[in-house]
Amino acid sequence: MSWIDTHCHLDAREFDADRQAVVQRARAAGVHQIVLPAVAVWDFQQVRELAHEHRFCYALGIHPLCVDEAHDDDLTTLRAALREHIGDPRLVAIGEIGIDHFVEGLDRAKQERFYEAQLKLAVEFELPVIVHVRRSADTLLKHLRRFPVKGIAHAFNGSEQQAQVFVELGFKLGFGGAMTFDRALQIRRLAAMVPADAIVLETDAPDIPPHWLYKTARQRANGETSRNEPAQLPRIAQTLAELRGWSIEDAARITTANAHAALPRLAALAD
Repeated sequence: MSWIDTHCHLDAREFDADRQAVVQRARAAGVHQIVLPAVAVWDFQQVRELAHEHRFCYALGIHPLCVDEAHDDDLTTLRAALREHIGDPRLVAIGEIGIDHFVEGLDRAKQERFYEAQLKLAVEFELPVIVHVRRSADTLLKHLRRFPVKGIAHAFNGSEQQAQVFVELGFKLGFGGAMTFDRALQIRRLAAMVPADAIVLETDAPDIPPHWLYKTARQRANGETSRNEPAQLPRIAQTLAELRGWSIEDAARITTANAHAALPRLAALAD
């Protein structure tokens, strides 16, 4: 079986010590394609280089948690990078972009301005988007209704009604490690009930570890880590299969097709 991790920050410093081994474990687990989204202008080059080195793919964008430190010139830099690399088949989306209403103290108006500007770039360059949704689905949707873009709602955790609107707008919903926790009732309910052709799998590695990697606050204080990595994707997929009543083969086939539909350049790479 072959799997696609539609969201992994392989450039993160948590992987600096053993990045090559992480990639090898992913391939051994059947994860043969990984999408590497940028978060700020300073990592555009690294995600692109990693994607080419390992035959993965990447997205360029400015993450909402990085917007407070970003400048308007960063949007100019993003546009220039997109223009320079639009012919690169491994550039598959604009992302990670979006709005975060979970972290307090962020400049929400600036987040919306950067989000809207990046949606305009997606239209200009005819690329899908990978959007960050954290307690911000309604605000995200307000803008998405104005732009003819599609893509992936990463780590989706909104309501059933919000999920329906994203799907109606042509978006796929990303599910990962959070779905493996029994107490994550809303996410598990969504994973079980949204249309089959709306689901993609992701790890968000090194973040959002599945329950078998999660460490308690006491363990973290003692230096134990709960780093996630792409090799965990097939086991995460097993949870999805159980929630949907699918075989693991069904889960691989359906989520791969959905990832290709969400990111057409990804499908071209597979061909």
